[in-house]
Amino acid sequence: MRYDLVIFDNDGVLVDSEPISNRLLAGYLTELGHPTSYEDSIRDYMGSAMHRVHDLVLERSGRRLPEDFDEVFHARVFAAFERELRPVPGVTDVLEKLAADGVPYCVASSGSHERIRVGHRTTGLDRWFTDERIFSSEDVGRGKPAPDLFLYAAERMGVAPGRCVVVEDSPLGVQAAVAAGMDVYGFTAMTPPERLEGAGRLFADMGELAGLLV
Repeated sequence: MRYDLVIFDNDGVLVDSEPISNRLLAGYLTELGHPTSYEDSIRDYMGSAMHRVHDLVLERSGRRLPEDFDEVFHARVFAAFERELRPVPGVTDVLEKLAADGVPYCVASSGSHERIRVGHRTTGLDRWFTDERIFSSEDVGRGKPAPDLFLYAAERMGVAPGRCVVVEDSPLGVQAAVAAGMDVYGFTAMTPPERLEGAGRLFADMGELAGLLV
């Protein structure tokens, strides 16, 4: 193994949540008078923390989202997760291989701790991610594309940034990993490869990842 720590993004990399959450986000924003398509949501918000949604809406419309926006949105997302959420195909095989080889890994997500845990519990991935392996943008001052979250995860896991590889599927996440001085592998299952510029390696099938890491 060429790395001492594998850092996974969560949404779209571990759990197949991006189609669900972006469909609901687009619908809710439209409902509130901010017309947003599914494609708009993927382009503007995929991989970002919730403050980016608030910031972009305010910048574009001059209006703030309701104070309970996050609470209502997450309630809708969690309900949909219970019905629809699945792990990304092939990711359990990758986790099994890392665990068998004794390679440290963790998750560093723009989502809240609650969102991460709900997703993992629903998909059965909670068996792979104990609390000390879970890091959220809630833990740092700035979310992606700032490097803070990835640097925090590496520090807590006791690994130098240059010995880490990040697995990401969003442009903001790739930018954050590069800014942190880490290698990054771009997962292109949902994201056009050209949008993940800066990733050292690109792959479209999670089953390929274990082979790329050695």
